[in-house]
Amino acid sequence: MLSYRHGFHAGNFADVFKHVVLTQLIRALRHKDKPFRVLDTHAGAGRYDLDSAPAGKNREFADGIGRLWGQSGLSPELDDYLDRVRALNPDGKLRWYPGSPRIARDLLRPADRLVLVERHPAEYPLLQAEFGGDRQARAHRADGYAALESFLPPPERRGLVLIDPAYELKDEFDRLIDAVRRIHRRWASGIVAIWYPILGRAPSARFQRTLRETGISAMLCAELGLLPYDGPPGLHGCGMIVVNPPWKLDETLGRVLPELLRLLRVGDAGQTRLEWLAPAP
Repeated sequence: MLSYRHGFHAGNFADVFKHVVLTQLIRALRHKDKPFRVLDTHAGAGRYDLDSAPAGKNREFADGIGRLWGQSGLSPELDDYLDRVRALNPDGKLRWYPGSPRIARDLLRPADRLVLVERHPAEYPLLQAEFGGDRQARAHRADGYAALESFLPPPERRGLVLIDPAYELKDEFDRLIDAVRRIHRRWASGIVAIWYPILGRAPSARFQRTLRETGISAMLCAELGLLPYDGPPGLHGCGMIVVNPPWKLDETLGRVLPELLRLLRVGDAGQTRLEWLAPAP
């Protein structure tokens, strides 16, 4: 199935959460002088026009990036993320929203590299157009899970794998578990970040329980929930699993998650969660 188009959801609360975490992961990789490589397995289009018809259909961005745009007095971490969005909107009007590829590219140093994988026939040409001719970022039309075999381990032996599928398939969580196992076999020291939706508590709880059972160490879980998990069907929240998280990421997210909840919550609802699924060795 290839019906999902992220343009309808770009800049929503889930994107804000994901991209705040992504920014901090890449910032941590920059702490050492050695180069690194980022592999984005489900890259999407690279950037999104918030004035477009898809974005305007439900205007999900209004309750996401729209809540932060123009805010002052934010934490350095949120301000760092917002700098990535400001870079695409130098006139101060919020029109363009950066996808994960554009955020990652904005944070690369000259020796760092970005590998972008996308198989959707409508999204890939946009991704290619966004990064065509860029010597540090290369787009590939392929299946994101199959690409793990092709691009890992990276030559630099440092870096990050971001896995953010569309969750159109019923067995997506099973595919993610298999991907984590394969990455660990090929590159045990690599950082892996997996975004997932919370559509009720049971599916994500099973996913986390199965992750624990892999025996892989150093797995941190961060969640942002804006609606009660037992409420009506819909996107109640989202989370990220980070394997081999950088030093003190848990402390950073412990500060940032409550701030995000305060800025993005709907009424009095909402919750955050930060838990080690498996401790570091």
